[in-house]
Amino acid sequence: MKRSNKLMSLFGLIVVAGLVLSACGGAATTAAPAPTEAPAPTQAPAPTEAPAPTAVPPTEAPTEVPIVEIKFAFLAPLTGVAATLGQEQLALARLAVDDFNKNMTGYHATMVEEDTDITPDKAVPVCERDAADNTIVGVVGPSGSGQVEACAKILEDAGLAHVSPSATRPSLSQAGNKTFFRVVPNDDVQGKTDADYILKLGVKNVYVVDDQESYGTNLSDTVEKLLKDGGVTTARASVAQTDNDLSALVTKIKASKAELVFFAGQVSEQGALMAKQLKEQGVAIPVFGGDGFYSQKGYIDSAGGATEGSYASVFFPDIRPIAEAKSVVDAADKAFPTWGNFGAASYVAVTVFLEAAANASKAGSLDRASVLDALKKTDTKVFGLPIAFDDTGEVKGASFVISQVKGGKFVQVFP
Repeated sequence: MKRSNKLMSLFGLIVVAGLVLSACGGAATTAAPAPTEAPAPTQAPAPTEAPAPTAVPPTEAPTEVPIVEIKFAFLAPLTGVAATLGQEQLALARLAVDDFNKNMTGYHATMVEEDTDITPDKAVPVCERDAADNTIVGVVGPSGSGQVEACAKILEDAGLAHVSPSATRPSLSQAGNKTFFRVVPNDDVQGKTDADYILKLGVKNVYVVDDQESYGTNLSDTVEKLLKDGGVTTARASVAQTDNDLSALVTKIKASKAELVFFAGQVSEQGALMAKQLKEQGVAIPVFGGDGFYSQKGYIDSAGGATEGSYASVFFPDIRPIAEAKSVVDAADKAFPTWGNFGAASYVAVTVFLEAAANASKAGSLDRASVLDALKKTDTKVFGLPIAFDDTGEVKGASFVISQVKGGKFVQVFP
């Protein structure tokens, strides 16, 4: 019996071992899966909103258009005895810069505003400073002939082109200065225009006065000679720009029996003073001034009616009737209500300079030399008026106009 139990135990072990081996063999062979219940039916998923479309990114990030900077200096008598005209010039120069910046895509102009008063002594250090500033590629100005004379060599040595809106002494273009330009005719043109008009008035006795400066003395010399050649009797006197009492001179004019005073000055208020003191002494004759007297505020308004019937010649026409100038006229009326031909010429000078600078840039470089070269090639129109320069920097085909004070306003009487 004991043996039989042992055999049974051995048999049990064999069975267990077989079961274990059978389980291990399941890795190589699989039994058929036991049947499972079918899954319970489910509801269809709720519809979802389509995702919002996204913007397609650009293939390249947009880039800004590069801006070409043009920096120039504007020189004018912003203070002192001629500030009335200098401030007028500045007001219209600012409008020219604004218009350029609005209309010339890819360019931006910066104007350095310089006060030179009306004296050469004050102009020289300004010109020296601008010549030493290599970021300045040109100058509009100086305004007065004496200032241009004093600064000409400084600016030329620096290769700095300068375009004057109002300096009219003939020698400025005759001295061989290769960087000087002007948008107005010179005094040889003015002197003949003035003298011819005076001769047509039929006067036989004229008192000629200058202001001891280069502009006034040259213009007076020219007019006096032409009047004498035309058979007119003349007398001559000089005053300083700072003189504020001309009564002694008026007494001499009264004694001379002159029929007209030709006063080549640059301070418009001095012309008004001459007219007032003539009236005070009972001398009913007109004053005939050069372009320095072409100022509504200085020559007409400050005279209190004494300049009624008097004259002024000026180097630039009245742009108010010109259709192409309407937008500038409207803007100028708001910015500086008493502006005139000085301001208009300044607008032209700034515009011509900036166009030349832009043309230099388009040709490949923007520096003093390229701007100077571009100015020499100027052939443009401003307010419909053609602007081009000859080899000496003189504007081609320009002429002076003469206006008379009528009803408290300048009225052009020639041409």
